[in-house]
Amino acid sequence: MHPELPSPWLRASALTFPFLLLQHSCCASGLTPLPHRMSEQGAHPSEVSATAGTLGTGVVRRIAGEPRIPKIRGRLETPIMNWGNDSAPQEFVLLGFSDRPWLEFPLFVVFLVSYILTIFGNVTIMLVSRLDSKLHTPMYFFLTNLSLLDLCYTTSTVPQMLVNLRSTRKTISYGGCVAQLFMFLALGATECVLLAVMSFDRFVAICRPLHYSVIMHQRLCLQLAAASWTVGFVNAVWLSALTLSLPLCGPYVIDHFLCEVPALLRLSCVDTTTNEAELFLVSVFFHLLPLTLILTSYAFIAQAILRIQSAEGQQRAFGTCGSHLIVVSLFYGTAISMYLQPPSPNSKDRGKMVSLFYGIIAPMLNPLIYTLRNKEVKEAIRRLATRVFITK
Repeated sequence: MHPELPSPWLRASALTFPFLLLQHSCCASGLTPLPHRMSEQGAHPSEVSATAGTLGTGVVRRIAGEPRIPKIRGRLETPIMNWGNDSAPQEFVLLGFSDRPWLEFPLFVVFLVSYILTIFGNVTIMLVSRLDSKLHTPMYFFLTNLSLLDLCYTTSTVPQMLVNLRSTRKTISYGGCVAQLFMFLALGATECVLLAVMSFDRFVAICRPLHYSVIMHQRLCLQLAAASWTVGFVNAVWLSALTLSLPLCGPYVIDHFLCEVPALLRLSCVDTTTNEAELFLVSVFFHLLPLTLILTSYAFIAQAILRIQSAEGQQRAFGTCGSHLIVVSLFYGTAISMYLQPPSPNSKDRGKMVSLFYGIIAPMLNPLIYTLRNKEVKEAIRRLATRVFITK
């Protein structure tokens, strides 16, 4: 039996044992223990002992296996990371309509049929406008650009949506999410500008008919179309860079069926007020400014149509302009309700419904509107079909 140690010796052992462990670990790593450095700097012995005791307690806790729990403010999330780093997430989960599983199969059928009709309708307009010489006019040149844009727009979102609707693991890869975000921004902004260009073409055709061929020459049409696509893709580069530079907190679950800016901003760990303000300003520029130009053009067009004496001339003018006005109403109505309305408790579900109409239904309706309401397109389709069948 060892004799009992007196109480002062017990306290000294409890104080110096952790200090010896700390000194041994520091010496093994080639570092000078903090208490020794304090002694060399002239600190009082009591301060040295207090420091050793405090540090020693931390060492004993670490040796005993007690985990270090950092203080976390706010929600407990996966550590903050940045999309630009090598530690970028491999994939994201797109919730879509997971909270309504009974809707998934009917939506799959509706989206698949809409996508097939969109491809068929837009490809038909592009072929007819190209193959029929009577449609080689600025109006149908811009309509071909719109059909190509709608075709690319739906192809960037609908196939992934169809896959997720029929699978239990509703994910999208990091690269797929970035590509979807970029195309969504680029093509949406391009369509805003292109619709304004098409309204300018209608303004010149109806209000300046004698100078139409001089003003809307081929070079100007190419420049206007190129400017529309360029502005849209520059906007996509800027907004994508701003969005992808934000640090994110996991889990990487997007409460949407596609990767778009508002849904991705909700994953950020930092304050996104600046990004939301920039998105609002961009939305104002690309939606309200072109819409103002369109409405101004159609105000002059309406005055010019009312001055036409013949009923047939008025009907023909209203027919060509009416199709464009319906497309403008569908596009800008849904876009403004999605990006320019203040947030609300139901904004997530509203955003999903609006995005569906904006990205799937409208591109499907555009070729139908221009085909059913335009006598020239219907006659061109008839001539093309007759030529194909006679050749066979």
